[in-house]
Amino acid sequence: MGTGIRGKRPGSGKSVPYLSHEFVIQNHADIVTCVCMVFVVGLMFQTSSPLASTFIAPKHNVTDLETPAAAQLASSVLYTYGLKDLCLIFFYTLSAIIFHAVIQEYILDKWMRKVKLSKTKANKFNESGQLISFYLLSSIWAAVIFKEEGYFQSLSFFWTGYPHIGLTFLTKFFFIIQMSYWLHVFPELYFQKVKKEDMPSKITFATINFLITALIYTLNLSRIGLTLLFIDHAISALFHASRILYFSGQNRISRICFKVYNVLFVLARLTATILSIFVFWFGFANLSVNNVNWEEGNFNTPTFRVACLGTVLLLQAWMLWNFIIFQFQKIRENSKSSHSKTVIKPAAKKTKQVKEGSDTEVDRDLKETVSNGETKIKAN
Repeated sequence: MGTGIRGKRPGSGKSVPYLSHEFVIQNHADIVTCVCMVFVVGLMFQTSSPLASTFIAPKHNVTDLETPAAAQLASSVLYTYGLKDLCLIFFYTLSAIIFHAVIQEYILDKWMRKVKLSKTKANKFNESGQLISFYLLSSIWAAVIFKEEGYFQSLSFFWTGYPHIGLTFLTKFFFIIQMSYWLHVFPELYFQKVKKEDMPSKITFATINFLITALIYTLNLSRIGLTLLFIDHAISALFHASRILYFSGQNRISRICFKVYNVLFVLARLTATILSIFVFWFGFANLSVNNVNWEEGNFNTPTFRVACLGTVLLLQAWMLWNFIIFQFQKIRENSKSSHSKTVIKPAAKKTKQVKEGSDTEVDRDLKETVSNGETKIKAN
C-alpha cells in the first residue's frame, strides 16, 4: 500500500515473477484495492449501479411507514437479512484486508522500527495491534448503537418484541462488518505467511467468532447478541492494549493494565453468564412458541432457548478455564525463576569463602557455579 506495485524482493535486486506467490503476497493490498474500486466505479454508471450497490449498500429493507410505530421512526430505515447479504460480506471482507494492510504498514511497521523485538514477539505485537484496532472500533460502534436505540432502559428490552427483525442501518452494518472481519482472517493466513503450527489456533478462533456472529444475526438475537459482543470486545481490547505496552517496554504500566484486565475478565464472564440466564431462561420463556415460525423468523422454542443458553455458558466456561490455566502456568514460571535465583546466590557466596585457597580451586569452583546456574535456568 502506498508504494505502488512491487516487483522485487525486499532487500535484494532480484525481480519477482508476476502472478507468482511472492508477487501476490507483496502486492495483495493493492490488488484487493483495485478489485474494490471496480465496484465503486460501477456506482457511477446507470447500467451497473444496481449490481454494484448490492455489494456496497445494505439491502432487504423492511420499513413500513404506514404503521404507527414506523411513523415515529420515519427517518430510520429498518433492514432484515437475506441472500444479498453475501455480496455485502464479500465486498467488506476485501475491505477488511485493505484495512489490515493499512494498519500494518502505516502504524505497526513504523512502531516496530522503534521497538526491537524477536520474531516471536514481533508476531504477537502485530497480532495485538490488528485486534485492538478492531475491538476498539467495535466497542465504540456498539456504544453508539446502545445510545441511539435506547438499550438498558429495562431488562425486558432484550426480549420484548422478539423476533427483532427490523435492524437499523448501524446495527445491520455492525454485524456485516463483524462477519467480514473474521472471514478476512483466512486469506491473511496466506498473505502473512503464518506457520503451519500456528494456523489451527487462529483458524479455530476466527471460526468460532464468525459462527457466533452469524448465528446472532440470523436468529434475530441482535439485542442480547450485541451486548454480549460488546462485553467481550471491550475486555479483549484492554488485554491487547496491555500486551502492546509490554512489548513496547512500558512494563510498569502494562503490569497495572494486566491486573485490571484479570479482575475485569472474571467480572465480564460473570456478567455475561447472569445476563444470558435472565434473558434466555426467564425472559424468552414468556414469549415461547411450540414450533419455529420460519416466515416471521421466530425461533423461540424451548429447544432454541436451551441451545442458546448452553452455547453461551459453554463459551464462558471455556474462556474462564483457559484464563485459569494461563494464570497457574504464570505462577509456576515465576516460582521456578525465583527458585533458580536462590540456587545461584549460595553458590556465589561459596566462591568468596574459597578465596584463601589456590587460584586453580577458585577458578574451578566459579566455573562449576556458573555452569550449574546456567543449566538450571535453561532447564526451568
